[in-house]
Amino acid sequence: MTATAERAPAGAPDIPQLAERLRRAEREGMPIEPIRAELADGGIAAAYEVQRVNEDAWIAEGRRVVGRKIGLTSKAVQAQMGVDQPDFGVLFADMCLSDGDTMAVGDVLQPRIEAEVALVLKKDLPRADTTLPELMAAVDCLLPAIEIVGSRIRNWDISILDTIADNASCGRIVTGTRPVLPSAVDLASAGMVVEVDGRVVSVGSGAACLGHPYRAGLWLVRRMAELERPLRAGEILMTGALGPMVDFRPGSSAAATIQGLGQVRINLEEK
Repeated sequence: MTATAERAPAGAPDIPQLAERLRRAEREGMPIEPIRAELADGGIAAAYEVQRVNEDAWIAEGRRVVGRKIGLTSKAVQAQMGVDQPDFGVLFADMCLSDGDTMAVGDVLQPRIEAEVALVLKKDLPRADTTLPELMAAVDCLLPAIEIVGSRIRNWDISILDTIADNASCGRIVTGTRPVLPSAVDLASAGMVVEVDGRVVSVGSGAACLGHPYRAGLWLVRRMAELERPLRAGEILMTGALGPMVDFRPGSSAAATIQGLGQVRINLEEK
């Protein structure tokens, strides 16, 4: 990820046109050039408006919201991107895969993977002042998860504006099939290992995610409530990466193991 500063063009960003450009990139499977220069005049607020226009367009097309994801949970990555907070994106039902599935090449542009903890909710969380105990009481179960991130921006040449507009670079999520009670795991100290084709490519822990996955989840819950798009019972909350993101190439098989949660696997078909 890069945070290259660019001169903003005169005038407000053309939000509908930028949103359509990203949707077309996904439909046609062809990445586009960065859009940050066209968003710069409106900043982060304009980037989120592009994301929201596309969310509404996809819902109108029949896609169903099943949760949210948080990104930029690493302080180092936040500093690299020039921001002091995470970002978020929307999860749709057609983005969800299960342990051991095989994803088709082209389903996600320029795919990379990262291991995360997924929270499955049993209560609505509509309040912008939700407390940590309230979030904890609303979690039905934990699942090991892989986020397959992707970028509709060519060569991953992204700034914070590009990635926010592009639904926080989300492509697919893969969740495990063995739910774990929240009380059974100390998430902050839980270790994580990602293997691709049997080789360890990423390691981390729950503490890498804003100190604790619940802290990341709480930020997201509050943010979505503020925007009047709260997380609901039954939805999935992806809490952010536990370690470095890595490339995922055609023909590869990946497995993420999180201490106390178990393992989740995904395959990417050959070209």
